[in-house]
Amino acid sequence: MNPNSLHRSRLLSCAALALACSLSAAAQAATPAELLAGYTAKAGAPASPERGQQFFTNRHGHEWSCASCHGEAPTQTGKHAATGKPIRPMAPAFNPERFSDAAKTEKWFRRNCNDVVGRECTPAEKADVLSWLMTLKP
Repeated sequence: MNPNSLHRSRLLSCAALALACSLSAAAQAATPAELLAGYTAKAGAPASPERGQQFFTNRHGHEWSCASCHGEAPTQTGKHAATGKPIRPMAPAFNPERFSDAAKTEKWFRRNCNDVVGRECTPAEKADVLSWLMTLKP
């Protein structure tokens, strides 16, 4: 392969990689309603805001509940129980950045569910919590 062809081939490969990365990032963007639909479909049952509120406020055999850090009113700024770091409101109507990125949402559900219930949350639990948070309006 001559140097010009090799250079052109590398440029095309880089362009394809950049396009794939940008499409992947766009695919990660989401709305709370889209995430809820996905969790509900995986759960195979409708979400329950009532169960979501109970899950959020109750302890599950561990030291913390979701409300321990996010506050009993997830419409306000919470405070991490161990570090004291402020946590912006969980309810999407009070913090439009919440539940707007599928990968970030999964990361935090995984991390926080492990702290609260000692395992990853099920799709039904995620759907229930998200459905309750979506009912909270200004």
